[in-house]
Amino acid sequence: MAEWLGLGRLQRLHDRRRLWAALAVVAALVIALGSLTPGQEMPSHLPWDKLNHFVGYAGLAGLIGLAGVRLPFALLLAAGYGGALEFAQIPVPGRSGGDWADILANALGAGAAVLLLVGLRRLLRIASRG
Repeated sequence: MAEWLGLGRLQRLHDRRRLWAALAVVAALVIALGSLTPGQEMPSHLPWDKLNHFVGYAGLAGLIGLAGVRLPFALLLAAGYGGALEFAQIPVPGRSGGDWADILANALGAGAAVLLLVGLRRLLRIASRG
Protein backbone atom coordinates (compact mmCIF):
# COMPACT_ATOMS: atom_id res chain seq x y z
CA MET A 1 0.00 0.00 0.00
CA ALA A 2 2.89 2.37 0.77
CA GLU A 3 4.10 2.09 -2.84
CA TRP A 4 0.58 2.67 -4.12
CA LEU A 5 0.53 5.96 -2.22
CA GLY A 6 3.95 6.89 -3.64
CA LEU A 7 5.54 6.94 -0.20
CA GLY A 8 8.62 5.03 -1.35
CA ARG A 9 9.37 7.75 -3.86
CA LEU A 10 8.64 10.40 -1.24
CA GLN A 11 11.07 8.68 1.14
CA ARG A 12 13.83 8.67 -1.50
CA LEU A 13 13.21 12.35 -2.19
CA HIS A 14 13.21 13.10 1.53
CA ASP A 15 16.61 11.41 1.91
CA ARG A 16 18.44 13.62 -0.63
CA ARG A 17 20.09 15.72 2.09
CA ARG A 18 22.82 17.31 -0.01
CA LEU A 19 20.24 18.63 -2.46
CA TRP A 20 18.19 20.15 0.36
CA ALA A 21 21.29 21.66 1.98
CA ALA A 22 22.29 23.33 -1.30
CA LEU A 23 18.76 24.64 -1.79
CA ALA A 24 18.70 25.94 1.80
CA VAL A 25 21.86 27.97 1.14
CA VAL A 26 20.36 29.36 -2.07
CA ALA A 27 17.11 30.21 -0.24
CA ALA A 28 19.02 31.98 2.54
CA LEU A 29 20.94 34.03 -0.02
CA VAL A 30 17.77 34.95 -1.93
CA ILE A 31 16.05 35.98 1.31
CA ALA A 32 19.07 38.10 2.31
CA LEU A 33 19.15 39.75 -1.11
CA GLY A 34 15.45 40.59 -0.91
CA SER A 35 15.72 41.75 2.68
CA LEU A 36 18.72 44.01 2.20
CA THR A 37 17.72 45.60 -1.11
CA PRO A 38 17.00 49.34 -0.68
CA GLY A 39 13.30 50.17 -0.68
CA GLN A 40 13.35 52.21 -3.90
CA GLU A 41 14.78 49.20 -5.79
CA MET A 42 12.04 46.82 -4.64
CA PRO A 43 9.07 45.97 -6.89
CA SER A 44 6.11 48.20 -6.05
CA HIS A 45 3.44 45.48 -6.31
CA LEU A 46 4.36 42.58 -4.06
CA PRO A 47 1.72 40.37 -2.40
CA TRP A 48 0.92 40.89 1.26
CA ASP A 49 4.19 41.48 3.14
CA LYS A 50 3.50 39.15 6.07
CA LEU A 51 2.59 36.30 3.71
CA ASN A 52 5.93 36.80 1.95
CA HIS A 53 7.70 36.46 5.28
CA PHE A 54 5.68 33.41 6.30
CA VAL A 55 6.26 31.56 3.01
CA GLY A 56 9.93 32.52 2.72
CA TYR A 57 10.86 31.33 6.18
CA ALA A 58 8.65 28.24 5.93
CA GLY A 59 10.61 27.31 2.84
CA LEU A 60 13.94 28.01 4.52
CA ALA A 61 13.12 26.03 7.68
CA GLY A 62 11.73 23.16 5.60
CA LEU A 63 14.87 22.99 3.49
CA ILE A 64 17.09 23.14 6.58
CA GLY A 65 15.09 20.32 8.16
CA LEU A 66 15.21 18.24 4.98
CA ALA A 67 18.98 18.80 4.88
CA GLY A 68 19.24 16.72 8.04
CA VAL A 69 19.29 19.36 10.74
CA ARG A 70 17.19 18.39 13.76
CA LEU A 71 13.83 20.08 13.46
CA PRO A 72 13.92 22.19 16.65
CA PHE A 73 17.31 23.52 15.56
CA ALA A 74 16.03 24.10 11.99
CA LEU A 75 13.24 26.22 13.50
CA LEU A 76 15.72 28.20 15.61
CA LEU A 77 18.09 28.70 12.68
CA ALA A 78 15.41 29.96 10.31
CA ALA A 79 13.69 32.18 12.88
CA GLY A 80 17.03 33.51 14.17
CA TYR A 81 18.17 34.27 10.64
CA GLY A 82 14.92 36.13 10.03
CA GLY A 83 15.37 38.16 13.19
CA ALA A 84 18.98 38.98 12.33
CA LEU A 85 18.01 40.14 8.84
CA GLU A 86 15.23 42.31 10.24
CA PHE A 87 17.75 44.18 12.36
CA ALA A 88 20.29 44.26 9.49
CA GLN A 89 17.61 46.15 7.49
CA ILE A 90 17.58 49.11 9.88
CA PRO A 91 20.31 51.09 8.08
CA VAL A 92 19.08 50.13 4.57
CA PRO A 93 17.51 53.16 2.84
CA GLY A 94 13.77 52.90 2.34
CA ARG A 95 13.39 49.85 4.59
CA SER A 96 11.88 49.71 8.07
CA GLY A 97 13.91 47.00 9.73
CA GLY A 98 13.27 45.57 13.16
CA ASP A 99 9.55 45.07 12.53
CA TRP A 100 8.26 42.69 15.21
CA ALA A 101 5.31 41.65 13.03
CA ASP A 102 7.75 40.55 10.33
CA ILE A 103 9.81 38.64 12.89
CA LEU A 104 6.63 36.93 14.10
CA ALA A 105 5.61 36.02 10.52
CA ASN A 106 9.11 34.59 9.95
CA ALA A 107 8.89 32.44 13.09
CA LEU A 108 5.34 31.27 12.36
CA GLY A 109 6.34 30.25 8.83
CA ALA A 110 9.37 28.36 10.12
CA GLY A 111 7.22 26.67 12.77
CA ALA A 112 4.60 25.64 10.22
CA ALA A 113 7.25 24.00 8.03
CA VAL A 114 8.72 22.13 10.98
CA LEU A 115 5.28 20.84 11.97
CA LEU A 116 4.67 19.73 8.39
CA LEU A 117 7.98 17.84 8.40
CA VAL A 118 7.11 16.19 11.72
CA GLY A 119 3.88 14.92 10.14
CA LEU A 120 5.67 13.78 6.98
CA ARG A 121 8.27 11.86 8.97
CA ARG A 122 5.61 10.16 11.06
CA LEU A 123 3.77 9.14 7.92
CA LEU A 124 6.97 7.74 6.37
CA ARG A 125 7.84 5.88 9.59
CA ILE A 126 4.37 4.29 9.74
CA ALA A 127 4.51 3.35 6.05
CA SER A 128 7.94 1.74 6.42
CA ARG A 129 6.65 -0.52 9.24
CA GLY A 130 3.64 -1.76 7.29
